[in-house]
Amino acid sequence: MALRILILGLVVLVAAMLIKQTGPTPEVQASISVFEALSGGDTSGYARAISPREFIFPADHGAHPGFKTEWWYYTGNLSNSENERFGFQFTIFRIGLAPGADHSGSDWSANQMYMGHFALSDVEKRDFYFFERFSRAAQGLAGVQADPFQVWLEDWQVSGIEDTDKFQMLDQKLIAKEDDVALELTLENTKPIVLQGKNGLSQKAEGSGNASYYYSLTRLRASGEITLNGERHEVSGNAWMDREWSTSVLGSDQVGWDWFSLQFDNGHDLMYYQLRREDGSAHPLSKGTLVNPQGESAGLTASDVTLEVLDHWESPLSGRYPVKWRLEIPSKSLALTITPVMPEQELDVSVRYWEGAVLIEGQQAGQKVSGRGYVEMTGYAD
Repeated sequence: MALRILILGLVVLVAAMLIKQTGPTPEVQASISVFEALSGGDTSGYARAISPREFIFPADHGAHPGFKTEWWYYTGNLSNSENERFGFQFTIFRIGLAPGADHSGSDWSANQMYMGHFALSDVEKRDFYFFERFSRAAQGLAGVQADPFQVWLEDWQVSGIEDTDKFQMLDQKLIAKEDDVALELTLENTKPIVLQGKNGLSQKAEGSGNASYYYSLTRLRASGEITLNGERHEVSGNAWMDREWSTSVLGSDQVGWDWFSLQFDNGHDLMYYQLRREDGSAHPLSKGTLVNPQGESAGLTASDVTLEVLDHWESPLSGRYPVKWRLEIPSKSLALTITPVMPEQELDVSVRYWEGAVLIEGQQAGQKVSGRGYVEMTGYAD
C-alpha cells in the first residue's frame, strides 16, 4: 500500500550518517511517530507520480531510483498438514538518500539504503516474531535487479525461479531467516497483475504528485517451509504481493491508515485502504479494488465502502488498535466481518505499527463467504 512511505522519517534520522559512512552500516534503533516519518525529508530532485504511465514488465519489477521510496511487500496465510495456522509478512524497502548517481568513488559509499521487515505469526501458540534490518546498497549487501528478478538485503531475498513468465510475473522464491525463525517459500502467480488506482496511479492526498505507482499480485499460491524455535513445518496457502514507488507524503489532515488485503475461499480478492483524518473519519481518497476469480478487477472509492470498528486492543506499549471490523460494499452485495487470528501482532520497530493475519466471514451476493487475509494499521501508537 502506497502509504508505506513511513520510512521517509528514517531517511531524516540516518541519511547524513549513511552518506558519509565508510564502514559497515550502523544499527538504527530510533522509534519515531508516523507524523514524523511522513513529514520529514527533502524530496527535491526526485521524480513524482503525477499522471498514469505505461507499465513495462519485467522492467517495472525492478528499481525506480528516480523516486525516493519503493517497496516489495509480501503477506500471506499458511497451514501445515495438522491444520496449524501461520501468518507471514516480508518487506524490503528501498530509500533514496540523495537524488542522482553516487560519484564519491568510495566502495562503501551509496546513495540508496534498504530496510527489511520480517514477521511470523504462530496462531495456535499465539506467538508473534518480528525483525528489522538495514543495509546500504554498497559491496553487494543489498539491491534489486529486474531481469532476472531479484531483490535482496543481505541473506533476505526474493528471486524469480522460472524461465517463462506467468501473467508478466515469474514465480518467485522467498527466503528469510533471523535467529531460529526462518521462512522459505515458493510463490506461484495465479492471476494477472492488478494496477491499483487509476491505471496504476494511486492518489493519496490532494495536490499533484502526492501519489504512487502501485500494482499488486493478489493471489500467489504459496508452498514451502517455516522454522520456529528449531521446529520445521511444511506449509501451503496463499500470499499477496504489493509493489509501489513514490516521492509523496500524507496530507496535513491525514494521520494514518487501515489497509486490508483479503482472499476469499471462492476465489475473489479485495484490497481496500482507508486513510484517516485527525477526527477519525475516512478521507475521500481512500480506495480499493475487488478482483474476481478470473482476475478481472473493479475499482472502489471511499463512497463505495463502509468500515465499522467493532472491537479494540490495548497495546502493552501504549496505543489502542481496532481489532474487529464490519466492512460492507452494498454495490457488490458484500458484507464481511474481519477478525485478527490474535490481537498481539504489533511490530515494535523504527515506526511502531500493527500488521497481522485475519479471518473473514460474511455474505457475498446472498452466499456465505469466508477466507483469510492481512491488515496493516498505522497512526494508532504515536
